[in-house]
Amino acid sequence: MKYVALNDLHASLGAKMIEFAGYNMPVLYNNLIQEHLAVRNSVGVFDVSHMGEFMLKGEKALDLIQLVTSNDASKLTDGKVQYSCLPNNEGGIVDDLLVYRYSATEYYLVVNASNIEKDWNWISQHNTFGVEMINMSDDMSLLAVQGPNALATLQKLTEVNLSEMEYYTFKMGDLAGIKDVIISNTGYTGAGGFELYVANGDVRKLWDAVFEAGKEFNIMPTGLGARDTLRLEKGFCLYGHDINDTTSPIEAGLGWITKFTKPFVNHEFHKAIKENGPTKKLVGFEMIDRGIPRQYYAIKDAEGNVIGEVTSGTQSPSLNKGIGMGYVAVSHSKVDSEIFIDIREKGIKAKVVKLPFL
Repeated sequence: MKYVALNDLHASLGAKMIEFAGYNMPVLYNNLIQEHLAVRNSVGVFDVSHMGEFMLKGEKALDLIQLVTSNDASKLTDGKVQYSCLPNNEGGIVDDLLVYRYSATEYYLVVNASNIEKDWNWISQHNTFGVEMINMSDDMSLLAVQGPNALATLQKLTEVNLSEMEYYTFKMGDLAGIKDVIISNTGYTGAGGFELYVANGDVRKLWDAVFEAGKEFNIMPTGLGARDTLRLEKGFCLYGHDINDTTSPIEAGLGWITKFTKPFVNHEFHKAIKENGPTKKLVGFEMIDRGIPRQYYAIKDAEGNVIGEVTSGTQSPSLNKGIGMGYVAVSHSKVDSEIFIDIREKGIKAKVVKLPFL
């Protein structure tokens, strides 16, 4: 079990701690619905320091990134961030990730906690370019300050003009008296906000300053439980659920990060799926009858035939109804298609809807 730098603080705040991706992490502090709505309506703070960070440096850094990622990183300019994925040789995905461009020869990759070692080994084995790779994962902390009042909270702590920062851009700047904080206008909630990368030794000072600045907005610590319900309402994929080692980004609706303008690992396989059309698709669905869908529940048609499987599901705090995502046969993927979720051996009626849910 690994521990983030603020582990003891979370425990002192009464957080319910669980093992997640090999880390001891706060899943909730008090009430999941309150934490969820705090982020949707005001501001909340997630400690997501379990995420992995790699620095890639060298004249051929872009060449390595272009080979191992599906998106076209040549489109990045300094200060821009790109969502992408690492395709494997079997037609699936090693991981999804963020690519930050510092300069033409320096990039920062942010990967999922559960895949840090796997991703490092995968990129390393393709590094025939002499690119310097630095694994910073154990040295960095990451706070996600999310919600419509995140900007007003953080602006008190920095001279960087946060309102001028476009979505999926970042800046290095002083924040809360800490030098060279990576301030990133990204997030996994769809509620707006910033992600802040600092050295482990500075994260307690940052946490305290953010909570002091956010007092007037009733800022709230928020756990991984709310992070999951928030991202699902926005239809964001979660690795190990909606994407994995066996699903193509084309099947997952991630064609927009899969660019065939350049070669990448196994690109011909995914290009064929795009050209021929996938046999299954990731869809969003809302429950019509009462029930909460969960991962691995079977999805059936009106005759009781299995047509797919739930990959993510929850009771939406914002919509007050069951929602989920799952793969279904293409013939049942159209919006408003009637499907049935197998909950406790009963077919509970649902319908396919357009993502995001809100």
